[in-house]
Amino acid sequence: MIYFDNSATTKPLPEVAKLMYEDMLSEDSWGNPGSLHELGTIAYKSYINAKEDIAKCFSCREQEIYFTSCATESANTAITGYMRRNKRLGRTIISTKTEHKATLEVLERLASEGCTVKYISVGRDGKPNLDELSNAIDGDTALLCFTHVNNETGSILPLNEIIDIKNSKNRQAVIYLDCVQSVGKLPINLSKMGVELASFSGHKIHSIKGNGVLYVKNGVKIDPFILGGGQQNGMRSGTESPLLARSFALALQDATSNMDDHYASVKEINDYLRTELVKRKAIIMSPDDALPYVLNVSFDGFESETMLHCLERYKIYVSTISACSSKSKKYSYVLEAMGIDRKQSANAVRLSFSRFNTMDEAREFVEKLDEIYALFSLRK
Repeated sequence: MIYFDNSATTKPLPEVAKLMYEDMLSEDSWGNPGSLHELGTIAYKSYINAKEDIAKCFSCREQEIYFTSCATESANTAITGYMRRNKRLGRTIISTKTEHKATLEVLERLASEGCTVKYISVGRDGKPNLDELSNAIDGDTALLCFTHVNNETGSILPLNEIIDIKNSKNRQAVIYLDCVQSVGKLPINLSKMGVELASFSGHKIHSIKGNGVLYVKNGVKIDPFILGGGQQNGMRSGTESPLLARSFALALQDATSNMDDHYASVKEINDYLRTELVKRKAIIMSPDDALPYVLNVSFDGFESETMLHCLERYKIYVSTISACSSKSKKYSYVLEAMGIDRKQSANAVRLSFSRFNTMDEAREFVEKLDEIYALFSLRK
């Protein structure tokens, strides 16, 4: 099996699976962290240790880390929570049409509630038009919502330039950053990045589905999304799960260790595939400076779903568009916003890699692709 769909989800680390198995069978690790007895104390210490490990990886404070069920919940909490709590700071939000649906759907709802949402256009490289951004920011701008690395193309946000523009126009405005595809692949130092809110997902870094993280910078106030028992300082009620917290922490620690070596290994795969696919008249949709973990390519003569299922016969797994949209949309709204015509978009396939993919897999992918082309040429 060759799995090139790591932007959709990743295989859990064996260490994560072992941790969960052993924890669930343990005699003393399953207590409620909110209980006052010994089992509760053990669970609480385990939970706090996980938060501290995550905070260390992100170079932030333990009190700035909140656990959620997924990055979608983190995005909903951050964006909605900030705008509802801070109405006096402005009612305008700035974003792009290439954001994840977890952001775009929330922005649509806030617009229906009276907020003004300004969408900045993006170029063929997927990056926001910075002149438009500068003109859009004004005194009513409360929040800027952007994605660090686009999940369909790998386009990397020019974050430093955006922060400089924002600070020159309205220093009070806050930035929410979707870090789902960048965590473990690019350095993330939350104490220095210049963002106030950020979301992360466990199952994109070889943890399990069902655990996410929300970063809220100290001093930033947002309304909670889930109410109840007041856990996590009232930010996200519900019984805390030391097991999920530790699973995220373990996966994050593994992802951020030897990150430069992993990046170089994946870049070798990406560079090889770019070269070989262009030789076969494929069109590379990802920009040249995209994160190498994502490669979006359009295969001439093959609609995306056709190519996906052809590869699937060889047990090679890829994506067409984002997994969150693939069952309801034929064309990628991300590629459309980048100015790519629908014919190319209809033939677009996303290959997404993890640090566990190999050059041997890349070579086999090209071999099987040649077999697919040969088979279809015989049928014509």
